[in-house]
Amino acid sequence: MKIFVDTAQIEEIRKVKEWGILDGVTTNPTLLSKTGKPWKEAALEILKEIPDKPVSLEVIATDFEGMLKEARELAKMGDNVVIKIPFTNEGVKAVQALKAEGIKTNVTLVFSPLQALIAGKAGATYVSPFIGRVDDIAHGGIEVLEEIVQIYTIYDIETEIIAASIRHVDHVKQCALLGVDIATIPFKVIEQMFKHPLTDIGLKKFLEDAKKANITIL
Repeated sequence: MKIFVDTAQIEEIRKVKEWGILDGVTTNPTLLSKTGKPWKEAALEILKEIPDKPVSLEVIATDFEGMLKEARELAKMGDNVVIKIPFTNEGVKAVQALKAEGIKTNVTLVFSPLQALIAGKAGATYVSPFIGRVDDIAHGGIEVLEEIVQIYTIYDIETEIIAASIRHVDHVKQCALLGVDIATIPFKVIEQMFKHPLTDIGLKKFLEDAKKANITIL
């Protein structure tokens, strides 16, 4: 499973990159606004940091022509730009048109298997079901994700599934068990993936024993 980091903070992106587990970045207007920088400056900084990995940037327009215009401008910012398009009738039309132009898309705000099916048929490069937000209204986000995986497998749909709106490490585990292509994960959740109390206990014991045995490497 590929790991994307869901952030616009360049320091967080650099840390995940240093760990050797970064496969891409997803952003949105909210995340870009939190950087405290002009959105374009923040976006270009990310694109420069990881020029060989996909970076999702979102359109603001909601009409077909507006989406196309904004998508084309965003695509000029870098070869690794992926255009986030909201799942609407106009958005699906835009996805088809952008695919014909060779522009990659990430259909966002997807909450049902049928929406994901439509996005795949329209030719989206990626589709982003929001599992955490589904959970927020007392439905099973993981169950929705599982159904999307099944449908895509049955019909051999090439669109890659990005599990989005991940809230905790168990979401990540369930995504991996389902064979999801990608999980886009907040930085704090990626940090939590490293942690286990038995690791801390074991390391402390090893260091104590090494000190007792007067073990030094250098």
